[in-house]
Amino acid sequence: MTPRGQQDGRTAAQTLVAALGRRRFLQAALGVGAGSALAAGSAVPASAATSSASTGASAARGAGGRGSGKFSGILQPGRGRIRGDVYLSSDTDDVLWGYVPSVHADVVARVRSGRTITIDSVSHEGILEDQGRDPVAYFAEHGVRRREVLDDAAAIAAAIAAGYTRTARNFDVDGPHVVTGPVFVEGAEPGDVLKIETLEATPRVPYGVVSSRHGKGSLAVTAAGAPAGITLDEVMPPVATDGRGSGVPTEYGNVSVFAEVDGDHATMGSGRGRVRFPLRTFFGMMGVAYAETTSLTAPEANSIPPTLGGGNIDISHLGAGSTFYLPVSAEGALFYVGDPHMAMGDGEVALTAMEGSLRGTFRLTVCKPGSGDAPSVAYSYPFAETADAWIPIGLSDPDGSAGGQLSDLDVAMRRAVVNALDFLQRDHGLDRAVAYAYLSAAADFAVSQVVDRTVGVHGLIRKSDLG
Repeated sequence: MTPRGQQDGRTAAQTLVAALGRRRFLQAALGVGAGSALAAGSAVPASAATSSASTGASAARGAGGRGSGKFSGILQPGRGRIRGDVYLSSDTDDVLWGYVPSVHADVVARVRSGRTITIDSVSHEGILEDQGRDPVAYFAEHGVRRREVLDDAAAIAAAIAAGYTRTARNFDVDGPHVVTGPVFVEGAEPGDVLKIETLEATPRVPYGVVSSRHGKGSLAVTAAGAPAGITLDEVMPPVATDGRGSGVPTEYGNVSVFAEVDGDHATMGSGRGRVRFPLRTFFGMMGVAYAETTSLTAPEANSIPPTLGGGNIDISHLGAGSTFYLPVSAEGALFYVGDPHMAMGDGEVALTAMEGSLRGTFRLTVCKPGSGDAPSVAYSYPFAETADAWIPIGLSDPDGSAGGQLSDLDVAMRRAVVNALDFLQRDHGLDRAVAYAYLSAAADFAVSQVVDRTVGVHGLIRKSDLG
């Protein structure tokens, strides 16, 4: 082709992209229809996004390996190795900002049961209103070059005319999370379980952010003053810096701490006040549609509280090599992800983890009742496992924001213990009294998080103990 011909071709392609959007342009070029068994909406077969697409088998081989938990280069949307059978971006028409999909949500991708999907997720930190809603400018203050800022993050944060327009943003009401999905899983029906195997959780950028915001976090000021157990002087962020009365998010006085990534570790602070810690990448949010609402911004669809459909579950063990089980409430399950974490301590005490955009690859499998393919508890409540442990889960208020919000760790703890007992009795044949004694002697229960309105507790039951 002549240079002029190449130029004309590029111009035509650019015109089509402008009219259709990049993802739908690729669909048109490849002849991939919205009703494809593998892809719908803005998703495309992985081969369209990269020249090194892989099968589900090779994605499984990559789990926990070099592709997970270690930064090895900027991953702009669709660039680099795509491990899944289907690829889903976080284009502005593929995400909800601050809310999760309901059972009536429009599907943006499809995948067959047992197949894999790679999703480029976007962290909310660096694009939020209290940070200026401009990731290029925000991260430049920390020495990040423009080419190291993700194009999809910049697009979502852009001014209303060019960026995210599906819902109007209200920083004081909406959740913070950029939620990608939902993905329709062929064959999933209410009453089933969706088995979510995380095969990859790879950093897309060499940095992350940990934020603490006034009125939120484990040491937050309350409407009545200091919370029980601490004094007003011990509140974080300090009460004297609280600027929420201004009504201008950038003047709220919230605190965001920047962290640099070097390989599989992160550092924050400087000089003698510098700390270094290992990355432990995982998705704080993995869920299936649960809320019945038809409104995109209904309180019960807010992205902050986890529910029986999963969502903002924030369990640090759910990285590559883990499996998460969720009860299905909608046809197709309607799977979604968000809140990508580079590292998080149990409790997530400051409010956020070390937040940073990840590329995730997941195998999504439908488990039918009576098949034995999922723990029995998972047909009514979230449940998880790793290679070494079973993970029963308890939430203080598993219906989310419906009917008020209960943030009682004792409630979450009791539910986690009951779910552990049910699992040991039904699935492993233990006498319930013996199971209770065993949990007291040998299992560990930990606080998942105390910052998501609905608080969470999870247990760790060693598989080796069960024979």
